[in-house]
Amino acid sequence: MTLQPTPAAPRQAAPELLRSVFRRHAAGVAVITAAGRDGRPVGFTATSLNSVAAEPPLISFGIGTGSSSWPVVADADCVGVHILGDHQEALAATFARSGADRFGAPTRWRAGPEGVPVLDGVLAWLVCRVVARVPAGDHRIVLAQAVAGDPAGEGRPLLYHQGRFNALRD
Repeated sequence: MTLQPTPAAPRQAAPELLRSVFRRHAAGVAVITAAGRDGRPVGFTATSLNSVAAEPPLISFGIGTGSSSWPVVADADCVGVHILGDHQEALAATFARSGADRFGAPTRWRAGPEGVPVLDGVLAWLVCRVVARVPAGDHRIVLAQAVAGDPAGEGRPLLYHQGRFNALRD
């Protein structure tokens, strides 16, 4: 007979419990971008990106309403979704850092379809038309339909796990 460790007593649900549990969940790293009405781009690093449906092609991501990018995303018709490679840890960190000049050098980007900022050198990207913004606590879940993209980048995906960027192992 093998002795099993005694499970810890469950903790009451709270923000720290949710963060602790999801630190154990490895997630792909994406950067979401949008163009403001004034032409200035915004963007942020997201690990909440999901494929929602194939027909029509829908994605979702979460964004905090306190984020500096939220006012532009709240008003944007379209957003860019960029899947980062394991060689882009610095780019992910730049777009995650508050107050950073996210689109200044060394970030390489161009205006893509619908005027959305498209980052260069990513594994894949989509431009998506926003179809809904669903309230979810202090966040919004953005649902968007893909209208254009390119899956042809090379490399392996960047992951986020235990509060750090990581790469896949063979």
